[in-house]
Amino acid sequence: MKERSFSPFSSHGTGDFSKDKISKCGSNVIFEENTRIFHPENVEIGSNVYVGHYTILKGYHKNKMVIGDNCWIGQSCFFHSAGGLYIGNGVGIGPCVKILTSQHSAENVEIPIICSNIIFEEVKIGDNCDIGTGSVLLPGITIGKGSIIGAGSVVTRDVPEYSVYAGNPARFLRKRA
Repeated sequence: MKERSFSPFSSHGTGDFSKDKISKCGSNVIFEENTRIFHPENVEIGSNVYVGHYTILKGYHKNKMVIGDNCWIGQSCFFHSAGGLYIGNGVGIGPCVKILTSQHSAENVEIPIICSNIIFEEVKIGDNCDIGTGSVLLPGITIGKGSIIGAGSVVTRDVPEYSVYAGNPARFLRKRA
């Protein structure tokens, strides 16, 4: 496995955007002040979507970020879609939620982790889910339709449909009746 060497870091830009630069943007989409979108050409947003203050939608030069219809995204969220991010319809996402779709490999102990290969893994959130304030969703997970993630949870594995998970790491609490 060939690892990357240190190279000079470069800016990712300001994240300033206009709605016409977004790949697909439905009607009645509200972006509060200081929202940033990177690579808007790879971001698709449905209709009736609210995006709170200081949220960063970090699109990537490959893969897509897709946000469905009738979604609410709280302030100060960070979504990174390098591995692909798919958020269904009717999803509520609390403030300060972080969604990550890539990570560095930590296999080669001879090099700094920051120089190791990057692993890209898609994250999917099903329709009608609720993601609690301050939760972190790690690369490669799927949250099934109608599920609830409790505030402050760290989701490290898939969550079945209509389930309630909470904690660090997030654990099954109960099925929704």
